[in-house]
Amino acid sequence: MAEQVVNYKCPACMAPISFKPDTDKCVCEFCNTEFNVETIKNFFADKERVAAKTHDENEDKWKSKELSEEFSEEEIASMQTFTCSSCGAELVCDQNTMATECCYCGNPAMIPGRFSKMLKPKYIIPFKKTKNEAMEALKEFYKGKELLPDLFTQQNRIEAIQGMYVPFWLFNIDVEGQAIYKASESFATTSGKTTTTVTDYYECLREGTMSFEFVPVDGSVKMEDDFMESIEPFDYRDLVPFESAYMAGYLADKYDVDADTAVRRAKERMQDSVEKVLRGTVTGYDEVGETLGFAMLCKNAKSFYAMAPVWIVTTRFEDKPYTFMMNGQTGKFIGRLPIDVNKSKKLMYRDFAIGAVVVFLLIVLVGFLVNTFL
Repeated sequence: MAEQVVNYKCPACMAPISFKPDTDKCVCEFCNTEFNVETIKNFFADKERVAAKTHDENEDKWKSKELSEEFSEEEIASMQTFTCSSCGAELVCDQNTMATECCYCGNPAMIPGRFSKMLKPKYIIPFKKTKNEAMEALKEFYKGKELLPDLFTQQNRIEAIQGMYVPFWLFNIDVEGQAIYKASESFATTSGKTTTTVTDYYECLREGTMSFEFVPVDGSVKMEDDFMESIEPFDYRDLVPFESAYMAGYLADKYDVDADTAVRRAKERMQDSVEKVLRGTVTGYDEVGETLGFAMLCKNAKSFYAMAPVWIVTTRFEDKPYTFMMNGQTGKFIGRLPIDVNKSKKLMYRDFAIGAVVVFLLIVLVGFLVNTFL
């Protein structure tokens, strides 16, 4: 029976293989044999084609299955089961999973059918950072955090650490921007004991054209946009043509935010940049105030579907999960940490006490100077 899943196994010993970060090779976890990405691509190409065809043939069968009592129609639509071609176990995935691993035998599992009927990624940025580097980055992230509970580093436990290729849309867009800013100049004149200040106000029109390349927008609904934007930028010089072999040993999702939806977020990000650049050209005034008007016209937009590497670390402390993310290429690390309320109060009281002492010393100093020179 043809399989819908392709397990990436070592051609030499049949053990699991995975892509090795910061190289162009896949390595066997058992015999340490290394293979070029191109070699793995060619070796598994026929199996991927057969699996993709089988996936398509089984799509209708899945949809026509009788709904179980335990799951709603929406839940059934969002889940599918696949059989691991290595150990026969059933893998349950949502409709966006492109690459995963069998939780029973640990073999990397590709679902080639998920590549069909949708755009194939044009580019991929391969992983450069390893799992160990992600764990070390987490420890460094804890350091120097004054408000972190003392027990957090001792009692929180890592529940999962996963390397994932996240779908991104990259946009190249030419922009024409126009803005009007309120600016002012002030000058003072003195006549006898009277000083008069005159303020002149101006409306400053600025226009300019700009070209943006590879403006990124997260293509996955389940990934928080503020997290994904916080681990930017990626170095797009490392973009390479997409090959599924790069995903061996990692999780991967296909996009569920299309280009037409993502481009709106790209325009928002570009608008901020255009406005700041135009505002920066208003010079020679004492003050540049509010923006009186702004318009932006986008032309020659091009979109590219790409995959970017992210390490996702999930920990638990006092029954609450905490998620951290690391850029799998640059190592930039972000996350949300708990705050010790008592420490926060003590810090506030300390700052207040220091401020009060400083004010008291200034009053004493001013009094001393007044008594000395008068």
